[in-house]
Formats: sequence, C-alpha cells, structure tokens
Amino acid sequence: MSEETVNMEGAVCAPPLPHHEQIVMGHGAGGRMSHQLIRKTFLPAFQNPVLQTGDDAGLVESALRQKLSISTDAHVVSPLFFPGGDIGKLAVCGTVNDVSMLGAKPLYLTAGFILEEGLQMDVLQRVIDSMKQAAQEAGVQIVAGDTKVVQRGKADGMYITTAGVGIVREGVNVSGANARPGDVVILSGTIGDHGIAVLGARGELGFQSNIQSDVAPLNHLIEAMLDASPNIHVLRDPTRGGLATTLNEISSQSGVEIVLNEEAIPVNPEVSAACEMLGFDPLYIANEGKLVCLVPGEDAEKVLSAMKKTRYGEGAVMIGEVSTGTKVRVLLRTAIGSTRLVDMLAGEMLPRIC
Repeated sequence: MSEETVNMEGAVCAPPLPHHEQIVMGHGAGGRMSHQLIRKTFLPAFQNPVLQTGDDAGLVESALRQKLSISTDAHVVSPLFFPGGDIGKLAVCGTVNDVSMLGAKPLYLTAGFILEEGLQMDVLQRVIDSMKQAAQEAGVQIVAGDTKVVQRGKADGMYITTAGVGIVREGVNVSGANARPGDVVILSGTIGDHGIAVLGARGELGFQSNIQSDVAPLNHLIEAMLDASPNIHVLRDPTRGGLATTLNEISSQSGVEIVLNEEAIPVNPEVSAACEMLGFDPLYIANEGKLVCLVPGEDAEKVLSAMKKTRYGEGAVMIGEVSTGTKVRVLLRTAIGSTRLVDMLAGEMLPRIC
C-alpha cells in the first residue's frame, strides 16, 4: 500500500520528510524541503498578506495607486561560467523574470556582490559586462548596488544578489492562485536545458555535450502574451525543482488538479539522453529561460500564436489542462496511455545551479 496520504482539501501528499537540526543542501533545491524551510521559519517571522500569496514576486500598491511587482534573488551557481551564460546574466535574467511573472514590466534592479579574495579582475569584468548586456536586452537599469569582499575560500569566487521592481499592467491579474478548470497549460519551450548545461560545465556528464543553458530575459515574451490576452491566469518560470515542482506549487495555490500530456512536453534529445544516463527526470531539472502559462481555453490559441512570433517563445506548445477533478494534484498521461502522479521534488537533485 502507498505511503501517500490525502489531506482535508483532497491534496495527495507525500510522506513527511525527515526532520533536520541543521541546514542541508536539499533545503536550497527548490522542492519540498525548501518549501518546508520557508513555511516553518521565514513565513512565521515575516508573515503578511503579500508574502502569503506564495508567488515569486510580491504585489504591492504604491501611493500613486500603481501596482508594483517586487522580487529579490541570490545567485550561487558553480561554475561561474557555463555554456550559454554565466552568473551575471543569470542574476539579471532571474530577477527580471520573477518580476515579470505577475504581469509587470520590470524597470529597475539593484545588485549586491560578495567577492572572494583572489578573484581575478578580468573574471569580474566579464561578469559585469554580461550583466550590462542582459540588462540592455531586458530594457532595465541597475540603479543601486553594494560590494563586499570575504576571505579566500569563503565565496566560491563570487555570489550575486539582485532585487527588482516593475509596474503591473493595468487590468491584469496574474497569480499562482488564479488557475481555474478549463485553463490550458502552455510551455514556452524545451525543459531541462539549464540544469544539464551547468552539470556539463562541471564535467559531471561523462560525455561531450553541446547543451546550452536557456538563461534569458522573458519580459518581452510576456508583453506579447498579454497583448494577445489580458486574461492570462498564471505565469511562472520553472527554475529550481523544474516544471513538476512549479506546477505542484500552482496546483496547491489554486486548489486544482492539473493534467499533463507526456508526449507534448518538449525535451532536447541531448538533455533526454543525459537524464536517462544519470537517472534524472527532465520534469525536475531547472530552467532559466522558460515559462509556463495557464490561460482560459478560449484564449489559448491566440496566446500560443503570439508566443511563437517571439525569440524566446518559438518552441511554445500546449502541454495539458486544468481538469474538473476535485483533488489538488498534478497528473501525467504517459506515452503508453497510463496516468501517474507527478509530485514535487522531495530534496536535492542538482545543487548550486542558480
């Protein structure tokens, strides 16, 4: 008999994770352990209605009655440079994307640098130049920052923190809590590229690969989508924990059942081969330049069409729907016709990838 349980809301729950007296790597993987850490430590201390929503950015209202999307992120990727990107590009794009996922136009970022003694100046300059290029592509400005230096061996070269703010488009209401039965799930392209690219840069694949990280700013893609339909319910970028964890978050926030079609989910053949060799599931591998969108069925085709006309949405596909089922869960219709439960990432998979 399965150890899964069902809570009072009908959600299928995995067995409880073991209790930890200390922080372990799994607490930073973006899955169930990360959520438990947040729920047991940070939320009780900082509790407020904005934080309680559980989105990747906070929605607040300014004195001028403008709705603002605010987000912050820390970046500890190893190595600093990887195929398709680096820690600087990752820092800018990660925060731009989080701000954008509430239907906002990102405007300003701040950046904090923790530099390790002995870091080569040319390495720092490469990262700064990369951040400049990413900010220019996104159309945002870095308006404030801070720099600290720590002793040799204390920071893996450098860590970067970024925060961002943007203005939410008028008439738009996007949140992980807004999914409704009948919504279509749209994915902007292949999954797992970033996580496998970083793993390859560490020399841990065991074979040569041409996999490139998908790290990219998605705000212009989102603008095109909202131009096509202001009725989009949910936008989310499936970073740590991958597509599976992100959809479980949305399912939990909205109290809905999401059903995916396995054959519709695009995976780069090289990513698929790497995952098969390493025993990974692409559904749980991190992405840094993809988004998942839940939109009313009647608007799905026009949103998909708009996405396909953009640089970062050319590979967009419909991969599932929000069902009328009463259970709070994510299901996968497999290629052989069966249906299986897709749970949230339990612990650590690929640490230090973002």
